[in-house]
Amino acid sequence: MIGAKEDLIKYRLLRAKDTFEDAQILAEKNKWNSVINRLYYSVYYAVIALLLDSGLKPTTHNGAKSNFSEHFILTKKIPTEFGKIYSQLFTWRQKGDYDDLFDFDKDKVMPYFKPAKELIEIIEKMLNK
Repeated sequence: MIGAKEDLIKYRLLRAKDTFEDAQILAEKNKWNSVINRLYYSVYYAVIALLLDSGLKPTTHNGAKSNFSEHFILTKKIPTEFGKIYSQLFTWRQKGDYDDLFDFDKDKVMPYFKPAKELIEIIEKMLNK
């Protein structure tokens, strides 16, 4: 069973990286609502990998956000700024996916690429220790 958990963690981390690449491709096509969606999910998959590694199994996106904040942001294992980035992407993903007559633009979205990538890298380093 240990192998199954490790495989799932690796899979989630791989999904995080692949989904981040999807966001880059969508940005080239100026698909900003879809970019926000993919940036959020790229970070979400990495967060899920980290939570699984810690024995936490949230069943909702809100649960993942709460667990991440409680166990990694509030404890300073991951810098506070990344908790804010994750929360913002969570909120914007919902807005972009579900709100009518709302569209993101390049200026609002592009600044999130660097911190999203950094958070995935931080989580990957934590998982590889």
